[in-house]
Amino acid sequence: MFGLFKKAPPTVAPSSSWIQRLKSGLTGSRQRLQQGLSSLLGRKIDDAWFTELEEALILADVGVTTTHRLIQSLKQSAREHRLESSDQLKPLLSEALIQLLSPLERQLTPIEPGPHVILFVGVNGAGKTTSIGKMAQHFLDQGKSVLLAAGDTFRAAAVQQLVAWGERHQVPVITQEKGDSAAVIFDAIQAARARHIDIVLADTAGRLPTQLHLMEEIRKVKRVVAKADPTAPHDILLVLDANTGQNALAQVKAFDNALQLTGLIITKLDGTAKGGVIAAIAGEHPIPLCFLGVGETSADLDRFQATSFVTALLE
Repeated sequence: MFGLFKKAPPTVAPSSSWIQRLKSGLTGSRQRLQQGLSSLLGRKIDDAWFTELEEALILADVGVTTTHRLIQSLKQSAREHRLESSDQLKPLLSEALIQLLSPLERQLTPIEPGPHVILFVGVNGAGKTTSIGKMAQHFLDQGKSVLLAAGDTFRAAAVQQLVAWGERHQVPVITQEKGDSAAVIFDAIQAARARHIDIVLADTAGRLPTQLHLMEEIRKVKRVVAKADPTAPHDILLVLDANTGQNALAQVKAFDNALQLTGLIITKLDGTAKGGVIAAIAGEHPIPLCFLGVGETSADLDRFQATSFVTALLE
């Protein structure tokens, strides 16, 4: 299913305003990491130095396993370049992080002819419905037609929120007063096919990976979607709240095991976010990271690019 993601064109650079918003969103992670790095600068590189750097990376939510991998890479680089001063190692840390994160870069490319069905999953409060609204604008900007499916039938507020996004973007929204998530999304796919719509963005109810009956229900949604279109869903995107830290990695593993995810959206990258967890995901359970969200407006959602992320994290 990863074939639906294509490498982002290298000529497309993030805007300076986006990098500034991303830098602001990573304030917490950047400060934790910079505090650790500042005490290391100007010192001789030895085992104690690497131990302190390891602690700084772990405190920045990079994760134990991925941190160990980065430390081993930096030790090797230090030996190969015969480095003695820690001031020389920061560029190598930046390079190592970019190398780690770059495989996550993917551009979401809709199938043609459509409809291209995208299923959004995640825990309650992660930002699924808001992400759908922002994604609608993203595809409209590409000249695509969009239809929304209000598949979070457990929460009336979620349906109302999605209808509001539909009105804002002037795109149709399929809802049902009664019925389950699978039925709503099935009807949405049929409606999109009849109306020759390019993209279906389907919401689902929030669920914890530990709620086994709800995880089985989302598997049912996937099976029903395949009945409407044997090739669908074409993408299953897990929406993660950046403030959950290492728990986000656990969510990635659980939802991928249940549904075979094709991508991630990380939301709520604000000043308290634990953005280092992206490195942990890249190191332990890499899934393409399609978008980052740093605010509430449509402009606050943009593609993930490793170089701009590392720049925002380390500078």
